[in-house]
Amino acid sequence: QVQLVESGGGLVQPGGSLRLSCAASGSIVSINVMGWYRQAPGKQRELVATITTGGATNFADSVKDRFTISRDNAKKMVTLQMNSLKPEDTAVYYCKQVVRTTSWGAWRDYWGQGTQVTVSS
Repeated sequence: QVQLVESGGGLVQPGGSLRLSCAASGSIVSINVMGWYRQAPGKQRELVATITTGGATNFADSVKDRFTISRDNAKKMVTLQMNSLKPEDTAVYYCKQVVRTTSWGAWRDYWGQGTQVTVSS
């Protein structure tokens, strides 16, 4: 079993910052890509940012230059630093890690439970 636990969501004023973290636990042999996605009410889930094992990052155009993503492989953790937040960043944020639980097994996507981020004055 693999579990992802997210933390760090909340309410923030426009222009503020929040830091989201996601830690994986369980029978993990290796982790490939880690990332963050978000889903606003009435909209589809969308990619926010991803980071590979080598540290290469990818961001949605809407968050470039405002958000950064990092990972700590030893802690099986991915972090999203969100700066200059806007009301349109309001959503439930989900972490995803692509994990292998055996050395011969397939890579599988595991998701966190989601954490609410609300940007409002």
